[in-house]
Amino acid sequence: MNSSAFTVAIRPIITEFKKTSTEASYLTSLQVLGMGFGALFMMPMTRLIGKRPVYLASILFLCVTNIWSYFSPSYGSLLASRIVGGLMTAAADAPVPSLVADLFYFHERGHAMMIFHVAISAGAFGGPFINAYATQYAGWRWMCGIMAIAAGVTSIVALFTVRETVYVVDGPRDLLKPEEEYAAKRTWVARLSLTAGFNPNASFFGWVARTISLVAYPSVWVVGLTVGLFIGCNIAIQITSTQTFTATPYHWTVHSLGLLSLAGFVGAVVSFVFGGWLIDFIATKLAARNAEHVEPEYRLPAMVIPAVIGPMGVLIFGLVIASGKSWGGAAVGYGMEGFGATAASNIIVTYAVDAYRPIAGEIIVIVFVIRNVIACLISTYITAWLQSQGIRQAYGELVGVAYAILSLSLLLYIFGRRIRRFTSSFGPMASIRY
Repeated sequence: MNSSAFTVAIRPIITEFKKTSTEASYLTSLQVLGMGFGALFMMPMTRLIGKRPVYLASILFLCVTNIWSYFSPSYGSLLASRIVGGLMTAAADAPVPSLVADLFYFHERGHAMMIFHVAISAGAFGGPFINAYATQYAGWRWMCGIMAIAAGVTSIVALFTVRETVYVVDGPRDLLKPEEEYAAKRTWVARLSLTAGFNPNASFFGWVARTISLVAYPSVWVVGLTVGLFIGCNIAIQITSTQTFTATPYHWTVHSLGLLSLAGFVGAVVSFVFGGWLIDFIATKLAARNAEHVEPEYRLPAMVIPAVIGPMGVLIFGLVIASGKSWGGAAVGYGMEGFGATAASNIIVTYAVDAYRPIAGEIIVIVFVIRNVIACLISTYITAWLQSQGIRQAYGELVGVAYAILSLSLLLYIFGRRIRRFTSSFGPMASIRY
């Protein structure tokens, strides 16, 4: 919701600060980019001090940077608040899948990860709905005000509900150790500690270096390009909607744009079954056929459904806009894109978590850096692309790129096991001992 806020406020920003549409788009693109690169430092920080303090600090910074945005007197101040906000709130993004890897088994992980991705989609699609009404009736600053209030309340709730999932074991592990020799379970008050996950042996810069080295893993690029593709398509649709439906012949108000975004949200909700429970079901059945031996690649056959529906939705949206037809067709296309984006992202990210579970957080950091770079580029240059190529051709090219990227999932399904064996010989996976 925070990252997509200014996709519906482009015209008010242009009017108030006398900026171009490209400059207004920087409020979205540079914050998204900041979230990607901020995770490069947030994830190593969780290795050093634990996940709980990092999450709590990130939520608090979300509140503070939105207060800054609310009171920004100039475009420069507003842009700085968005960039800093992206960098400091990155813990809400890439490190979360590592928490799922900590808490859930293979046959539960797809469903658990789907909750995470539906939550992201709720912000991406439902956020513009709330932000559009705020912009229409209270001004764009109240988008930031609402986020600050919500983040402030969330930070208080999280202080008492978010637990530490990182545990540092002193000395060698003894699986035969009697239960009586273990320490008593922590009390509720003890679980509120901010130091339970502190690891004095962890090296912050060492983990930063290990994380960056993961760019040499081929699977990371396939996953990152796939997730980035759909985020980019969603941003392209939102920016195109803002520029098209507020002009002739539609003349929509800003809050009507928010209503259109609900189509994408409906698609995301429908995908909950196909992208979550279904991939657990398929993976479990395939494992049963293989003497209960599980492989991360068992999740990938489910990619067929969103890989077909998602890009077709983008194409339908583009063709409807190009021909000036009724908004209903565009809403259907947007819903299809929302379905494909949420389901496909969850399937491919869950595959990455399963394939590299000991370093799931670091893997997803690089995946989301790639994702956010793509999203930044598309949000920055989509307007120029549409103007130079025309909506029909630009969206046709975008869909062509989409199918080319999605076809790489087939290569992972066929060669994924060999790729994992290859990557286990170097980089962070080479030091993992089961």
